[in-house]
Amino acid sequence: MKVVFIEDVPNVAEVGEIKDVADGYGRNYLIPRKLAVLADARATQIVETRKKRKARIEAETEAEMRELAKQLEGLDIVIKAKAGTKDRLYGSITNADIAEEVSKSTGLEIDKRKIELEKPIHEIGSYDIPIRLTKDIIPKVKLSVIEEEGKEVKEKKESKAKKEVKAKKEVKEKKESKAKKESKAKKEKKVKKETKAEKVAEEVLAEEKAETAAEETATEAQEETE
Repeated sequence: MKVVFIEDVPNVAEVGEIKDVADGYGRNYLIPRKLAVLADARATQIVETRKKRKARIEAETEAEMRELAKQLEGLDIVIKAKAGTKDRLYGSITNADIAEEVSKSTGLEIDKRKIELEKPIHEIGSYDIPIRLTKDIIPKVKLSVIEEEGKEVKEKKESKAKKEVKAKKEVKEKKESKAKKESKAKKEKKVKKETKAEKVAEEVLAEEKAETAAEETATEAQEETE
């Protein structure tokens, strides 16, 4: 049986190809599933229509993939993982982990099968990860695998931070206390100066009064004598 393929059939034929196939395969599989039609004059028109549709879809898909590639190219993503000696990870980073992190960072859904990772990552470090969107469109993202802090390390850092905050607070309180004491001392000194000045003024005033009284007494005595 000679048929014209109106859809791509992997490992068999592409749209537009004319092939001889087994009668049973053609009647029971290809034709019922609308993958191929009998090779006749009508088939040519169907094939041309399908080819145009396929070309349009491929063009739209390529445009979408190129736009996606622009968003992905050079993208920096970070994955934290627990590590032991010599920066060896306890587990590994897989293409599924990378796809998930890309999705978290950009909101873009990437099929993990498109992420070309020769083998899982087992060490802390930086990596250029290719993502094969199409045969010719392969942007790369920059992956940094960093060590995830363990509970003990995290608690030590938090404790150190708290101590630093406390120390800064104590220094600030000491400075404020010293400033208050200096201010109080200055105020007391000022009050003492003012008190001393007032006493001196009172003494001067008393002396002036005494002198005035003495002068008045002497004047009165002289007048009586005369």
